[in-house]
Amino acid sequence: MSLEFIPTVWASRLLTALERSLIYGQTDVCNRDYEGEIREAGNTVKIASIGDVAIGTYTKDEDIAEAEVLTDEDQTFTIDQQKYFNFYVDSIDRAQQNVNVLDEAMRRSAWALKDTADSYLAGIISGAVPNENKIGTTSTPEVPTKENAYEYLVDLGVLLDEANVPLDGRFVVVPAWFHGLLLKDERFIKAGTRRSDATLANGEVGSAAGFSIMKSNNVPNTSGEKYKIVAGHSMATTYVEQVLDLQTYKPEKRFGDAVKGLHVYGAKVVRPTALAMLIADKA
Repeated sequence: MSLEFIPTVWASRLLTALERSLIYGQTDVCNRDYEGEIREAGNTVKIASIGDVAIGTYTKDEDIAEAEVLTDEDQTFTIDQQKYFNFYVDSIDRAQQNVNVLDEAMRRSAWALKDTADSYLAGIISGAVPNENKIGTTSTPEVPTKENAYEYLVDLGVLLDEANVPLDGRFVVVPAWFHGLLLKDERFIKAGTRRSDATLANGEVGSAAGFSIMKSNNVPNTSGEKYKIVAGHSMATTYVEQVLDLQTYKPEKRFGDAVKGLHVYGAKVVRPTALAMLIADKA
């Protein structure tokens, strides 16, 4: 029996799995404002932006100035990440399994693609934070403790306040050890970590100091040190992805079924000042 395969259904299922698993790529961290159809890797996304509008003072019975000619500036980024999976299930193995081997293989493929994309996004986002929005450096990182880990969140919030970043929708992505420090602080525990499972999704572990706090093992670091803990708003980064091609086929010299898929994506930080970073060593 050949694979019962409907490409659009499986592609949708795979994208749903990616969306539910992504930490850096979820809509609370990256926006999808420019995600239209992606026909092939290498497509370019163009983002138009308008400069600030001047404000004048009105005086009664006097003419106002001529209308200002607005200027615009385009930002572009290329969908240049191309990742694939290609797995095979032997007919004998499929017949002897009590579980749906193909569904499990698709689930594992989605997880692997997610992890690869998430690591890519973590690097893109952390690499774009302006120096003036950083606490600590790679040469002299901060060393958080259970007494001051929460206070570092407050400091990140102040940096975003000074950059006029909206209060609503702020996030911070922390490694497991930093979350452990927060759990030892009553201020964090009382701030709302005991919410419903429906609310705590996609790696979210609570909220405090004005942030939705998310936990990830993909926080960029150097040999387990100098973790780059990024805070910000989803307006800062745009992410585009597509499962471009998904096919089932029968290997010519085997009895069984195979599935291969191509995932293309790209990201760009369009508002770097809406990001802040704590560079920290594990205490």
